[in-house]
Amino acid sequence: MVVESLGLVPYEPTWQAMRELTATRGPETPDRLWLLEHPPVYTLGLAGKIEHLLEASEVPVVKIDRGGQITYHGPGQAVIYLLIDLARRRLKVRELVTLMEQAIIDVLADWNIAAERRAGAPGVYTDDAKIAALGLKISRGCSYHGLSLNVDMDLAPFFRINPCGYEGLRTTQLADMGVETTVIEAHRRLARRICELLERDYPVAQ
Repeated sequence: MVVESLGLVPYEPTWQAMRELTATRGPETPDRLWLLEHPPVYTLGLAGKIEHLLEASEVPVVKIDRGGQITYHGPGQAVIYLLIDLARRRLKVRELVTLMEQAIIDVLADWNIAAERRAGAPGVYTDDAKIAALGLKISRGCSYHGLSLNVDMDLAPFFRINPCGYEGLRTTQLADMGVETTVIEAHRRLARRICELLERDYPVAQ
């Protein structure tokens, strides 16, 4: 696994880079985790309905190729993109989603935050609010896109949407849960746990 910290990077070029890597990777191409933040942007999934954008603003809306509805990315949010060859790890899509959710739940537990997944609503929730979102695209048997964990950010843009298509869904973040940390530290903990779970349960086939 190659873990790369990209810093604060614009959304669309990063999305295109994920697509290009996935389209050109071969059997020996290593899996990657990209750790990054984005400037403010709304992303609308393949089946996304624009009516879930409740209020226009200066934040751009980008229609993309992952599953799911609309979500928001912005500074202070830890984003990890998982570029993984599923077949090589004998890993199914549902299993990858569960692994991502479990990694987030485990990391939050280290900060004494009790979190859970919800059936039919990918992501991680605590205190009846969403703290992390998930979205994937599978192409040529490989994944891209990934997860976002709210660390210490401006949550106001979430009020202008139905997050992930759910009316009235509250969002929260680590800072509001009393956790003083950084995006860099959240990235470090999440990446380590994702790698641990992958190597334990879905090692690369030899």
